[in-house]
Amino acid sequence: RTQSSSALKSPLGQSHHRFDHMSRKTAARQIDGLLVINKPSGITSMDVVRRVKHYSGIKKVGHGGTLDPIATGVIPVCLGQATRMMEYLVDGGKEYRGVVELGVHTDTYDSAGQVVTTTDASGVTAEQVEEALAGFRGTIDQVPPMYSALKKDGKRLYDLARAGIEVERDARRVVVETLTLEEYDPPFATVFVQCGRGFYMRSLAHDLGQALGVGGNLKSLIRLRSGHFRLEEALTLDAVEEIFTDGGWKDSVRAPDAALSHLPALVLGDRLVKIVRQGQPIPVGARVPSRGPGDQARAYTTGGEFVGLLKFDGATGQWEPEKVFEFAYIDPAYRKPSKTAKSTGSKS
Repeated sequence: RTQSSSALKSPLGQSHHRFDHMSRKTAARQIDGLLVINKPSGITSMDVVRRVKHYSGIKKVGHGGTLDPIATGVIPVCLGQATRMMEYLVDGGKEYRGVVELGVHTDTYDSAGQVVTTTDASGVTAEQVEEALAGFRGTIDQVPPMYSALKKDGKRLYDLARAGIEVERDARRVVVETLTLEEYDPPFATVFVQCGRGFYMRSLAHDLGQALGVGGNLKSLIRLRSGHFRLEEALTLDAVEEIFTDGGWKDSVRAPDAALSHLPALVLGDRLVKIVRQGQPIPVGARVPSRGPGDQARAYTTGGEFVGLLKFDGATGQWEPEKVFEFAYIDPAYRKPSKTAKSTGSKS
């Protein structure tokens, strides 16, 4: 029982790809992995995707969480088969630092929009800002901005907004774990936010301004963290272009399972790997630790190769394959699983 618990904590699958046996041109077409990029201001998230496609020559590229054009910071970009991991990146927690300009209300809720109204906010104190922020912590209902990619009756809200049409939007339940006022230099309030999926920093800026009676918009924004990927480890687009030009990308592209490193790891013997890759659940009685209903885990071979994502079915008491992978390469670093993991992997 103790061994099984240890296996679930095995830190596997956190290395970079190695394609030393392939030519750059051939390998570039087969990259399955992640890049952590620092998006510059002034371009869209899809612009980032297009540039990565151009630099790498890879056709299948996607991003793990939209950043508005005015924003900078962390945007995980998935290559090849790793695009199947995007939903787990989008679901991950985020950290932001934003500057809210009080007294100026815009149609987009940020500094890129048209000014709708202006109000003298010089009388707003830091204490009042702190008091207003308290209403936006915890689990809250937030109305998304009109200028967003969400749909209403099959139409994108931003398309309606550009046509001069404003529609009622349903509030969405979002979680704000941390919301602090870092600096207040009227009319600018710098806030730090830790939040879950679906939270709009632009709506926060707008709603804060409304709560203070002066209006507000998001002057600037930087995403400090997406999931467990942090700004300090992100590459600029110039650096991304360089690594694909000089061949250094193999030291920067992360393994596909890096998106799942928050999940426990299971090590499977050859027979169980074959079963999982055939899309079948792991038989009851196999020496694999059980978990709670709906829990997920990463699966690896005893040699450390990533097999896929498993989900535990509480009704049957079995691990079932949710997403299975079989890559064209073997990362040498995967050949060295921890002793704990190796000793607990079922060989049945």
